[in-house]
Parts: sequence; C-alpha cells; structure tokens
Amino acid sequence: MIISLTLIFKKMLIMQSTLKLILNRSCKAQHCRALGQYYNHKNNDYRGQNFKNKKTPLVIGTAITSLVGYYLFINKNQRHVYAKEAKKEETNAGAYCKGLPSYSMSEVNKHTTKEDKIWVVYREGVYDITEFAEQHPGGDQILIAAGGSVEPFWLLYGIHKNENVFKILESFRIGNLKKEDQVQITDIEDPYAKDPIRHVALRPANMKPFNAEVSPALLCESFLTPNDLFYVRNHLPVPEVDPATFELEIEVEGTRKTVSFTLEELKKFPKATITATLMCAGNRRTEMTKVKAVKGLSWGPCAIGTATWSGVRLRDLLQKVGVTDDEETLKHVQFEGLDFDVTANQYGASIPLWKAVDKRGDVILAYEMNGVPLPPDHGYPLRVVVPGVAGARNVKWLGKIVVSQQESSSHWQQNDYKGFCPSIDWNNADFSTAPAIQEMPVISAICRPAEGDVVKVENGFINLKGYAWSGGGQKIIRVDVTTDGGKTWQIAKLDDQDAALPPRHWAWTLWSARIPVDPKLKEVEIWCKAVDSCYNTQPESFENIWNFRGVLSNAYHRVKVKLGQ
Repeated sequence: MIISLTLIFKKMLIMQSTLKLILNRSCKAQHCRALGQYYNHKNNDYRGQNFKNKKTPLVIGTAITSLVGYYLFINKNQRHVYAKEAKKEETNAGAYCKGLPSYSMSEVNKHTTKEDKIWVVYREGVYDITEFAEQHPGGDQILIAAGGSVEPFWLLYGIHKNENVFKILESFRIGNLKKEDQVQITDIEDPYAKDPIRHVALRPANMKPFNAEVSPALLCESFLTPNDLFYVRNHLPVPEVDPATFELEIEVEGTRKTVSFTLEELKKFPKATITATLMCAGNRRTEMTKVKAVKGLSWGPCAIGTATWSGVRLRDLLQKVGVTDDEETLKHVQFEGLDFDVTANQYGASIPLWKAVDKRGDVILAYEMNGVPLPPDHGYPLRVVVPGVAGARNVKWLGKIVVSQQESSSHWQQNDYKGFCPSIDWNNADFSTAPAIQEMPVISAICRPAEGDVVKVENGFINLKGYAWSGGGQKIIRVDVTTDGGKTWQIAKLDDQDAALPPRHWAWTLWSARIPVDPKLKEVEIWCKAVDSCYNTQPESFENIWNFRGVLSNAYHRVKVKLGQ
C-alpha cells in the first residue's frame, strides 16, 4: 500500500489517450466552438494537448444524445418554421438547403444561451435548438452543445447516425453555414478503432459504443456463460489500461488522504471467488416497447450472464483503509471507471456502504472472470462485481473508489437507471424523486423455443428451456409455465442451480419443462413466471409496470411458436 503522488498523472495519461483518439484534428477551432467554457470564443484556438479541465460538464455528444432521444418520445409537434424545407433533406442531413439564410461560424458562436438562442452546426446546416432546451431533463447541461459543431462528437456516439435522428435535427434547421467556415471532419480518428474484436455470435444492439447479447438458444446452453458470449454493455470506448502502471485510488471522505494500490498489491490480499449473475437493468426492454415506446437500447432477453468472479473482497480493502462495518457517518461507496468521455468525465456509480462492508454482501474487486484475467470488454484489469444488484453499478475498468456521505454524482447514478410510475414520461419526469436501482426484481425467460420458431410436438408435448434469477441474493424456488393463457400451469424442472443459500444466492437457475399442448392447434403462446425464496413473483403484464426508461422489465415472458408434427 502506498500514498500515490503520481496517480493523478497516470490517470491523465489514460484520459489523454482517449481524448486524443476522439479530438485529434477534430476542429481547428474557428470552425468549432466545441466544449463550452474551455474554448476561447474570440480566437477559437484549440490545442488538444492543453485539454485539462476535468470540471467541464457532460460531453456535447451526450447532450445531443439526450436531445434527439428525448425528442423522439415527446408528443408535442414543435417544429421550426423551416421544417418544410428540412423535410426535403431527410436522408441527407446537414446538406446545403436552398432558400435558407447563411450564417458565419462567428455568428453561430454568439448563440450559446436561451436568451440569445441556442444554435448548433452539423455539416453545412445551422440549427436552433432553443425550444428543446426548455424541456431538456438535464437542465442547463445542454448548453454545452451551444455555438459549435456536433460532428466531432457524433463519432463518439454513433447512435446519432440514423434517419430518425437526422429527421429530428432537420426539424430545427434555420440556415446554412457559410462556405468559408465549413470544414471536413472526415479525418478524425475513430475513438472506437482500438476496441477489442468480438465473437460473431454477439448480436449488437448498438455498435458505438458496443452493446450486444447472444441468441436465447445459446444463452441457456451452459450454467457459466463463456466470456466471449457474455453480454456487453459499454457506455464509452474501451480504455487501454497498462496493468504494469495501473493503480486503484481509494479516498475516504474526511480523512484528507488518498491511498492507492497497484494490481500486484491487490493480488496479495486473500483471493475470493463468487459465482454471480449480472444483468442489465434494461434486459427484455423490447417487450416493454410493445406497450408504448421507451428510451434505451433494444435489449432482448439475453442482456444477462453468469460467471465466476475472483479478486479482492471490497470489505477487506475498506477495512485496510480504516472503514469498518460500524461506520455511521459515511453512507455510500462511489466507483469511477477509466472510460472517459471528451470532457474527462468517467463512467461512475455507487452502492450503499452497508452492502460494501457486509461480510454477506460478497462485493468483489474482480481481476478474473471464469478463471482467467478479465477480458477488455468486461473491465480489464479490474472491475467491481456487486452481486444481486443492477449491472450498471458493477463499474468496469475501475480506477477510483470514494467512501462518501453522498451517492455518486455521475449522470448514470442520478439521471439514468431509475424506475418511474407508468403515468410519468419525459414531459413530467423528475429524476431526483426516484432512487437509483440497486437490487433487481425476480425475472425469467424462455430461451428455447424462441419467438416464431416451429416446434415439433412429440406425443402431445413440447420441450422448453430457460433461465430464472432474482436480485438481492434470493434463490429461485419455482418456475411455472403455461400454454393456455394461464388456465393451467406446469411446474418446470430446476436443472442447474448453485448450492448457495439465500440471501447469498447470486446466480441464476436454468430450467426445463415438458408440457402438453392441444394437438389441434397450429400456434401457441407459452408463458413463464418465476418465484423466489421470498415468494416474490413476476407481474402478469407490462401495462402496469411500464416506465419511460424501459428498465425493470420483468413481466411474464411470452413466446409465440408454431406447432409442427
């Protein structure tokens, strides 16, 4: 254990590497105001090597992501006066639009507040997004997008490059950028160029950042999910971290000191291994969208996986720095990743301190997954594994831990991964009123057969396979299945289940069933529901648990299949 005087510089090197990929040659600043307060409006002089303002707000790409995503879900028909002209360019956003006024970049730079109007640039287009800013759930953070080009940052958030986003952006079109101020940004280095190669069986929900799951049939083949087939949920580019220079920084609020541990020092602690299932809070989101549209990646039922995780008990490490289970003042443990955005904000999350210090909490700082070093997509060289809790709290590429009186202030803790009443939407949501998701509810899914499959009927029966899991360390005690709309139920066989007892049962259960079907039918809809050791069970439908973020999507799983002989 050492007091780290050089850690901040090492952290900045990792950050600088990421920033260099993103912003290298991105805008020779008279063409891009870019990152809010950091840029000088008068001389527009940008030098990437001098970028060091870690207090800059969320990345402009995030702001624009929120802009277009949010606007997709509001039902107000707010269109700019030039919307009709913009429609002509639906599939060619940012192209020159005849008949609209032209503006210089210096004039765009002046429009950075609601009072002066908020303008942004994309290719040859100039856009006034003031109307949207009034409704932005993130408040004034959207102002970071004001007065500059969004192009450099859309490389970081490739989700923007689709026709729906272009349509929305064009609806705010007010003019063209003067020719002398236009700059081609096609030579920007792709910030995702050094992401790892992934298995072809992973089916992407999004490419940049990479998010993917396997097919249901593959998922239930093995109790332990192979590393290459484990679902991937990334929020930013995968950072390159040198294990030889890596240090984990630990800060205890009120002690005025920072302690750090190298990877080798962490490995000298007693090694702990747990078997735990991790699941994205948005797993099965696509089913919820059938009720009403939601915001988020289109996850099927496979944003879940189970592995053995080996590393240091967080409890042991906290005790080493003086934090024990009888701590009364400090309430939360914050985790910061090494995956930075262009404003040097990193992914972050937090959990209650009691979970971290409880000997039955089993929180691990893992450096191994299924017996081998963590793969890059899963947090190499170190990640936190918080069993029974939403995947979002299991921070990858862990660089810093802060023991604090407060939750993490990160966007993902404060303004994401929260559940809401079905009557709440983007128009009336107040994220500060909802607690961050921690323990996950009971869930199950049918993996075989999949939706639309033709299933062979053998002697009046069909065969099913699936998984069930519950958060908070609860064990699955029963899975019920039906093919007649719930008139009759069959109890599935629990084939593969960890021996751990609740409340430390962290892994899923794989189940199977052989159930009767009416041979006269050509199609059936199969339902399944699980019951955990606290007798929690799944809700019947999504109508009454719908939420605009599409999280906690745990209603009965339903699969329609065709019957064949």
